[in-house]
Amino acid sequence: MKQGQIYLFGKHAALAALANPMRKIKRVLVTKNAQAELGKSLSGLKNLAVIEGQRLESLLPPGAVHQGIAVECSAMEQPSLQEWLSSFSSPVTGERRGGGGFRPVLLLDQVTDPHNVGAILRSAAAFDVGAVIVTDRNAPQESGVMAKAASGALEVVPLIAVTNLVQAIETLKKSGYWIAGLDGAARKAIHEAKLDNKTALVLGAEGAGLRRLTTEHCDFLVKLPISDKMESLNVSNAAAVAMYELYRRNPA
Repeated sequence: MKQGQIYLFGKHAALAALANPMRKIKRVLVTKNAQAELGKSLSGLKNLAVIEGQRLESLLPPGAVHQGIAVECSAMEQPSLQEWLSSFSSPVTGERRGGGGFRPVLLLDQVTDPHNVGAILRSAAAFDVGAVIVTDRNAPQESGVMAKAASGALEVVPLIAVTNLVQAIETLKKSGYWIAGLDGAARKAIHEAKLDNKTALVLGAEGAGLRRLTTEHCDFLVKLPISDKMESLNVSNAAAVAMYELYRRNPA
């Protein structure tokens, strides 16, 4: 992801950023009310500034629900896919180190709404997904909007940007992953497939779904069985249901 100064706003996103030693904080902006409410969480900060609510709002996107706090910081330095894979694999034997083993991965094929990506990150943290992978292009960069929707998950789940999604899929395959594409037209329901923590789930954009080339590189396709009263789910809701199914079978 492109690096730069951003504002993270809202209590959960801001406090999670402050608790993350990897996050480079420039300053913390709070209103008097937020300072009084958060008290201990902000004690000892040298880069804290108390400002008026209107001034805070002028620095943030229109309509931002900031809850009286924002953190000006650098975007996270995320690992490459190879770096992430190497962090829990032996570079010599390829065997998994420690007790972590494989962890499911989520790949997003041109999901462009930062609210959706943030919500997906939140579910990924809840269901112990190892990483969320997006493309350099046609995917949102880290922002306050994304972080607010992620509710702190942006600090704990790697958001890995790749140049080519198909190449990323092939890299994951070589590392032992099976690639499952989520497609409403698939013959097999997700609960019928033999999915485990070696699974990489691929989700496409709403409406368009998975691109043809992405679909062709999946090992198999699965669908979420839903009532015929509704044609489809929002991509972040579909991701949450799919991740829960994986977590239910293979709890951490």
